[in-house]
Amino acid sequence: MCQQKKLRVYHFMKGNTPGNKSMKMLLGGKGANLCEMARLGLNVPAGMTISTEVCQQFYDSGHKLPAGLMDEVLAALKMVEDARGCKFADTKNSPLLLSVRSGAAVSMPGMMDTVLNLGLNDEILPVFAEANGWRFAYDCYRRLLDMFGDVVLGISHSKFEREISAVKESKGLKFDVELSADDLKEVVRRFKTVYAEEGKIIPDDPYEQLEMAITAVFGSWNTPRAVKYREINRITGLIGTAVNVQSMVFGNKNDNCATGVCFTRNPATGEPGLYGEFLRNAQGEDVVAGIRTPLPVKEMSEPFPKAFKDLVDDTQLLENHMHDMQDCEFTVQDGELFMLQTRNGKRTGQAALRVAVDLKNEGLVTQDEAVLMVEPRHLDQLLHPMFENVGSHAYKTSIMAKGLPASPGAACGRIVFTADEAEKWHAEGNPVILVRVETSPEDVGGMHAAEGIFTARGGMTSHAAVVARGWGKPCVCGCEALEVDYSSKSARVGKISLEEGDWISINGTTGEVLKDKQPTKNPELSGQLAEFMSWADSARRMKVLTNCDTPEDAEVARKNGAQGIGLVRTEHMFFASPERIAAVRKMIAAEELHAEETHEALNALKNYQKEDFVGIFRAMDGLPVTIRLLDPPLHEFLPHAGPELDQLCNELVSMYHAKPGQHMNAHLVLKRKLQGLNETNPMMGLRGCRLGIVHPDITNMQATAIIEAAIEVQAEGKSVFPHIMVPLVGFEEELTNQLKVVKEAAENVFAQKQARIPFKVGTMIEVPRGALKAGDLAKHAEFFSVGSNDLTQMTLGFSRDDAEAKFMTTYLKEGVLPHDPFESLDTSGVGELIQLACSRGKATNKDIEVGICGEHGGDPKSIEFVNSVGLDYVSCSPLRVPVARLAAAQASIKAKDSSENDHCQD
Repeated sequence: MCQQKKLRVYHFMKGNTPGNKSMKMLLGGKGANLCEMARLGLNVPAGMTISTEVCQQFYDSGHKLPAGLMDEVLAALKMVEDARGCKFADTKNSPLLLSVRSGAAVSMPGMMDTVLNLGLNDEILPVFAEANGWRFAYDCYRRLLDMFGDVVLGISHSKFEREISAVKESKGLKFDVELSADDLKEVVRRFKTVYAEEGKIIPDDPYEQLEMAITAVFGSWNTPRAVKYREINRITGLIGTAVNVQSMVFGNKNDNCATGVCFTRNPATGEPGLYGEFLRNAQGEDVVAGIRTPLPVKEMSEPFPKAFKDLVDDTQLLENHMHDMQDCEFTVQDGELFMLQTRNGKRTGQAALRVAVDLKNEGLVTQDEAVLMVEPRHLDQLLHPMFENVGSHAYKTSIMAKGLPASPGAACGRIVFTADEAEKWHAEGNPVILVRVETSPEDVGGMHAAEGIFTARGGMTSHAAVVARGWGKPCVCGCEALEVDYSSKSARVGKISLEEGDWISINGTTGEVLKDKQPTKNPELSGQLAEFMSWADSARRMKVLTNCDTPEDAEVARKNGAQGIGLVRTEHMFFASPERIAAVRKMIAAEELHAEETHEALNALKNYQKEDFVGIFRAMDGLPVTIRLLDPPLHEFLPHAGPELDQLCNELVSMYHAKPGQHMNAHLVLKRKLQGLNETNPMMGLRGCRLGIVHPDITNMQATAIIEAAIEVQAEGKSVFPHIMVPLVGFEEELTNQLKVVKEAAENVFAQKQARIPFKVGTMIEVPRGALKAGDLAKHAEFFSVGSNDLTQMTLGFSRDDAEAKFMTTYLKEGVLPHDPFESLDTSGVGELIQLACSRGKATNKDIEVGICGEHGGDPKSIEFVNSVGLDYVSCSPLRVPVARLAAAQASIKAKDSSENDHCQD
């Protein structure tokens, strides 16, 4: 293996290759799997893979191929020529033609470049035509001119498309396949004119063509669309793309030829059985481009019976060997099947779930392996809304048209016709449906921004379909009733006219397109999903709790599998109604004026808090509920200035019965005090435990409300486990101060109610000093909860809002940061503090429970990290609970596999 890794070029042909499927980082996914198919004895067109390390060397040397590489390529080419029985650049006999394709370790469909039919020129063309016919020869030549011009020389593909469209229009033809040899000869002439107008030439020397194509495909690694795709999908850690140079086989030679794409199971539903499409007399790019609508792959059995049988056998062998659903590309040349590519197929959430459960039940994978097959984002898709009135009269009468159900789910949005507009409207907060004749790799930004995608052309394996399924975006494609006019920003579906900004809805499960914004509903965990989640729960070590502030959210979280509440934000309750915010403001004024009514104001708030806590304790019967004491500064509950503040001061002064003649003076005093609550840097100001220390009555009020509510619900026969959390602690003395107030409040309630209830008091780890001194805090705290949002801000010195508004985008684009640290943990910085807090806390108190309750608690990568450093639970929003359960399970399985060293991740 060490010697293999020193190679720069790896040959592959049926039964002969030094590569294998485990070498994806070196050979890319496509190259590694081509080698694996060759090892299995499948009919793979002979070729070679140039490693990803060469791509890195290419960029390190200023976009130049490293010295000696082409000599190694030519040596491998000699082996390819021997395997195929024909020679590249042969001017006397029918020559070998080559394809040059990209192939990174992570699949990036359509994002990088391909050049087909390398090796043709004006001298070789007649020799090629003599053996294969002039129509076929011209068809191959015009494709080379188009791709080489676009990919290698930077001539816009649209210029070639314009010329071939003009020829078709002049002949009254719709499809390329209808063009005659003379028509294609005219297309070639027009394409050469495009080259002349652009001042560009395609080299006559086939070897120069090959070298330039290899250079261009390495260069495509950093095209804007490829970079954007990696950013969107958070693909990091790759050094570049491999380049696959492969002998051409032709699906466009005659009607006894075809090309296609197929899956071993339905990528939208997971249903077993060969699923895909093919086109007769076409090359592979024609299928994914969506220019012609292809036929279902099962219909191959009639025109190509032997090739279809071989395809069924080969794909089943590959699925059994790879232990996963496969996405395969193939070509039939003169009735003979050639396998061009295989990879683990991209799939929807629905399909991922079914494939995992079925493969486990079929004995192809273990239960743990099945759990690893479903990505957390797949669960997101399964939990996305669906249309609630499907089948009703109102739904049926709203249907405008039907296309192919390319990617399931319900999506509603305003129509936009370009990717740029989709990104713009999305940034302004508008949900959009991207409506196109067909999509291309340049559209990925807009496709990602859109709620769903609707196209006139393309099949189930077109670019739109494949990308949409990978992202869980509903997609309807191949809708022949859709006519798009980009110039007027309008479209027609049958007799219905649509303008930019109009609402439409698409059902990617059925292919239906509907007028207006249709009502949706949330799905439920049931059936296969419930079975799958039970496997995940049996595998995970960490518990999954939820962040919620209302009984309704608590019930949702519990249905989604939450094992308790990790964060109740009491301040959110204060904003629930005008009466509550008025009570908070009255309490603030009383505290600032040291008024006699302070107790009355606090008691009113206590009753509101108790009411909420009772509802939450009932909803979480038998499970722990962690309630954070008041965290934000008081000024956040007040208007900042102007008439609204003056009106508030008048109301509050009147409440506190100012004496006649003293109203204005009291108003000014109160206004000065309330304005004095404003802070220069409120995130680091009077908030959290500091607020409780300055105003202990507030801590007392909240603790009393919690304990009273717990005792009341316990008296109903329910099990209640309140955990009271002190926020923003950095010093041991801060914690002991608040701990004393909480425990005194609890004892007072116990004495008044003649009842007791067990409870815990802990703290949030969100100040760097608190993390460093966690060993001291653990002497008093019974649990830690990492507040990763504030811990990230204070550790990095970033204001989250300012960072995201002013420089985060630049940091990510320039590679200063690999990802947004507010979305996924900064594991090397903030993560080290979390690890220290956990280890030092447990060293002092082995029974202390440590969790995380920031937004990172629902991020799969962050969950994997906190699992590795020993945290006991994560807490996230109610709708993210299933995702966190799965992520926690996968983290445990990966950790176990790593420690046992008996499982290799591809």
